[in-house]
Amino acid sequence: MDVDHAGTGGGVSTLASAAVSLTGREPDTGVRPWLDRRHLIIAYALFLAYAAIDAIASAGRDQVWAIWAACGYAVALVMLWRWGNRTAAALVSVALAVLAPLLWLSVAYSLEDGMNVIERSASLLLHHGSPYFTATQVRSWLSYNPYLPVMTVFGLPAAAGLGGLAGNAGVWLALGTVVVLAAAFRIAMPTSRREALLATSVAVASPVIGLNLAVITTDPPVLAFMLLSLALSAVPAATKATAARTVGSGIALGVACDLKSTAWLAIPVMAVMFAARDGARAAYRFLAALVITMVALIALLAPAVLFKPGAATALVQNSVLFPLGLTHDKTPAESLLPGHLLSTMGTAGHVISVGLLLAVGLAVAVSLVIRPPRDVPAAIWRLAIGLTLIFLLGPDVRFGYFIYPFGLLGWLALNPSNPVRDRL
Repeated sequence: MDVDHAGTGGGVSTLASAAVSLTGREPDTGVRPWLDRRHLIIAYALFLAYAAIDAIASAGRDQVWAIWAACGYAVALVMLWRWGNRTAAALVSVALAVLAPLLWLSVAYSLEDGMNVIERSASLLLHHGSPYFTATQVRSWLSYNPYLPVMTVFGLPAAAGLGGLAGNAGVWLALGTVVVLAAAFRIAMPTSRREALLATSVAVASPVIGLNLAVITTDPPVLAFMLLSLALSAVPAATKATAARTVGSGIALGVACDLKSTAWLAIPVMAVMFAARDGARAAYRFLAALVITMVALIALLAPAVLFKPGAATALVQNSVLFPLGLTHDKTPAESLLPGHLLSTMGTAGHVISVGLLLAVGLAVAVSLVIRPPRDVPAAIWRLAIGLTLIFLLGPDVRFGYFIYPFGLLGWLALNPSNPVRDRL
């Protein structure tokens, strides 16, 4: 289980432009109904309502975020109502609902357990070639590192000796998320940088992503790379860059899967989508790029796992068995989700929860065979439904994990080339 608490620059433009060139995508001329003034007013009113309720009902870091966010959403609403400048309003909301609380919490509060784990893992990597303690070195649940090797990157600045905000893993995590999200939206909206910036700003400022960035959880960059993979996979198969964008999609999802196991369900869903839409060769190309990326990143960021006896076992114990609650030391975090409640009822309840988790995986597999998704919207719906069921029924899962299904459906709403469709 996780140990979490619950404007783009020139580099982004360069990354996005390179990605657009890679895709060879035809210009889109679709209407963006969810980014017009009226819909943004409705969206920010809902954001404000959520933040106001959270400010009253929550405490600690979440309450600090909610107070800042409520102010940001209110200012954005006034700007939209009085002047109608969508981009300015969205950027203000990012500043007040994400940047300000992130900096405030990073300075005024100690690091979250998850960030301490990441920074410790980076130090272990530099000194021992692996970001994981072995079974004999585990002393408590905090000894486990439930993340995969790429997550260690965010802790390297601190491990290298940088202090303050420059070495804060949460700050680097937030920056990485925004850069990758900006690239994904730029690919999805290749003919309008302003619309891509607007969509990125709205997504980052929304409670779904903004809260997780401000209070610092590890899920935003995973979701961002999943969306980048989906953006690259959405290019029509008839373009000359079919092979390049398929490889790019596999690389992006490979990074996501090497960040956290929550991205793994996307592998079969997207592979089947490629096969159904573009043919078996495209699916093999996607899977080859993904596997090569994952292995290369493990070799680079956890070389001991490939070459040192016992290190591979430590990776499985930390990133697979611990999240499933199958280790001796378990996370003390609580939730009211059905799977977690089952896991608190002793061995039998935990076995039932794991069994239900396997049943969901089997049901998704059967659905992919019986009715394979043939385009990106269908794949997103299948993935969102599958992840929702996994999070509801799996052991030791937290409410914060619902950033994935909400984020995926939000992508459908904001992406003009992939309108929300009632097609599974």
